[in-house]
This record gives sequence, C-alpha cells and structure tokens, in this order.
Amino acid sequence: MVRELRAARVSRPLVMTAMAERPRRVPAPLDEVRGEDLDTLDFARARLGFEPDPKQAAVPGGEHHRLILNCTRQWGKSTVTAAKAVHRAWSRAGSMTLVVSPSERQSAEFLRKAAEFVMRLGVTPRGDGDNPVSLAMPNGSRIVGLPGREKTTRGFSAVSLLIVDEAAQVSEEQYLTVQPMLATVDGDIWMMSTPWGRQGFFWETWTSGGAEWTRISVPATECPRIPASFLENARREMPERWFRREFLCEFGDDGASLFDREMLMRAVRPGEKPLFVD
Repeated sequence: MVRELRAARVSRPLVMTAMAERPRRVPAPLDEVRGEDLDTLDFARARLGFEPDPKQAAVPGGEHHRLILNCTRQWGKSTVTAAKAVHRAWSRAGSMTLVVSPSERQSAEFLRKAAEFVMRLGVTPRGDGDNPVSLAMPNGSRIVGLPGREKTTRGFSAVSLLIVDEAAQVSEEQYLTVQPMLATVDGDIWMMSTPWGRQGFFWETWTSGGAEWTRISVPATECPRIPASFLENARREMPERWFRREFLCEFGDDGASLFDREMLMRAVRPGEKPLFVD
C-alpha cells in the first residue's frame, strides 16, 4: 500500500505536466509502427511526433555508444535525449536508464519531458514505486532520475543507458560512482552540457576522452530557433566570456583565477624539477 501511494504521488505531477504539452505532429498508431523495429531517430518521428532539426537529428540518429554533446543554452538537448531514453526503455524490455543531474529538480524536469513522450505512446506515465523521480514502462523498463549527490546514487546495476544532464555541473565523485553500474551490460553513456570552464570530467572528456567518444558541438549560431537579433542583444548585455560560454560553447576560464589556464601552462617547463619537495 505504501509503495502504491508513493507511485501515485510521483506520477501525478508528471502526468499533469505531460498533458499540458501537446505534440507538434500526430504519431502513428501503435499497431502501425513497432518501436523495437525502429532506430531512435525514426522512432522519435513516427511514434513520438518529434521532428528534430538537422543538428538535433545527428544525436539520436547515430545510436552512439559514447556521446558527448557540447551545446548552447536553449537548444533542446533535454528533449532530444529524453526521446533517446524513451526509445531505449520502449525497445529493450526490462532495461534501466539512469539520468544524473546536478539536482533532483533538474532530473525531475528531464523526466517530465520523457513522460510527455510516453503519453504519446498511449501509456499513462507512472513512477516505479521505489524512486521519487522515475518512470516505469509496461515492459518492465525504468527511467530513473537522480540528484547530483554521490551518497544517494549507489544501489543501481545493469544500467543500459546513462544520461548525464548538465554534465559540467555534476561532481566528478557522482560521475565516478555511476560508471561501474554499466559494467555487466556494457551500457551506453550520453553526456551533454553547456561548458563551465576548463575543469572537470566534462571538459576532460571533450578535450582528451579518446576516439571512442562521438563529439557534437552546437553553438547558438547553428540553432534555427534562436534569432540572430537575440544573440546580438545578449552579446551587448553580457560579459564577453559569459556570452561565449553560454552561446558559443567555448571552454573559457571562469574568471575567478588571477591567471588564466593557458598562461599557466605556457609557464610550465617539461622536465623541470619542482622548487619545493615534501
């Protein structure tokens, strides 16, 4: 009884949010298109009624094992990856998709987008009864959202898809904690964010993560939904480094250091012995 009450408490706001948003195109009937027979891009179009722009289409269209997305604010990264999460849950019975965000509120926002897509499949969104931010599918698959705290993350296993939302703001401890959960099924990792300085695992993965990572960058100048006039006004009103970070996907310094990172790295001499040794 307690678990049923928790599930109802969780699923109701998700359902209400989903009902408030109407699809932009009418999906095909369930008996015409089977989700398990489609890749993510075709599934998003045919079953979810979501028509991505050309740059968005490159994200689900690749079926990437390791994906890092460095994109402008307001590009729609959560919508694109929510479609991926729903396709994974729909097409792989009993699978687990884990969404890691800097806060529980952000994870809940991601799950609301996923819940709206689930409703387009003709399924009433509901929680899994165990996790406060979650979706349970009729085939036993789950999508679970977590806050950015390492202590509340442990206990999950056989994660088929790990989505790290606003990855530049997620702690490295949190990211390291969830990685072993992919081991037994060799699960996929998709991380996306707007940059936040030359630090942390998001920046390190983008610059030196290795060839197994697919890198996609989307500045605001390539987003058809952001008018050029808006960017011109924003550039006048914002500090330049802030504008270049938020809209041009540049990993600039955060402005808190006395010297920027490039200046410090140029001052380092390879092979030079340290002045002080403990």
